[in-house]
Amino acid sequence: MNFNALDISSSALHAQRVKMDTIASNIANINTTKNPDGTHGVYRRKQAIFATIYNDKAAQNNSADNGDEIKKNKGNFLKGGVEENVGLVSSGVKVLEVSEDYSTPLKKVYNPSHPDADKNGYVELPNVNIVNEMVDMISASRAYEANVTTIKASKSMISAAMKI
Repeated sequence: MNFNALDISSSALHAQRVKMDTIASNIANINTTKNPDGTHGVYRRKQAIFATIYNDKAAQNNSADNGDEIKKNKGNFLKGGVEENVGLVSSGVKVLEVSEDYSTPLKKVYNPSHPDADKNGYVELPNVNIVNEMVDMISASRAYEANVTTIKASKSMISAAMKI
């Protein structure tokens, strides 16, 4: 019996949970101007980076004619910045890393009474935008729900197949 749909959905559940945890961390640190050890260091927005898991073995389980064609074309090719995986079968998603966002600049706010203000009275605040974080949280939450629904449907189909 093939449980590929369950494996794919469970890997997606894990990935979306990591993404939601990362977003929660961003929201919790929206005004953090110091590192945990008390030194100056503005919190930088974190983001979960996902990648598709490709499975050669699943591709080899296809019919003999199709399998030979897949083996000939197998490989990862980079074309125009988009990865094309010819002959490989997707078998889930994984979290590559949780990285800090250095592409978005930190916010500078004028607040001379703040203890971390520079000599001109400006405070550097994290590059966290609450609106973007909430949109990302809703998106991750919906993806999580969709995968839970997929798991329930797969379990139902497996159960029905076992009754036959």
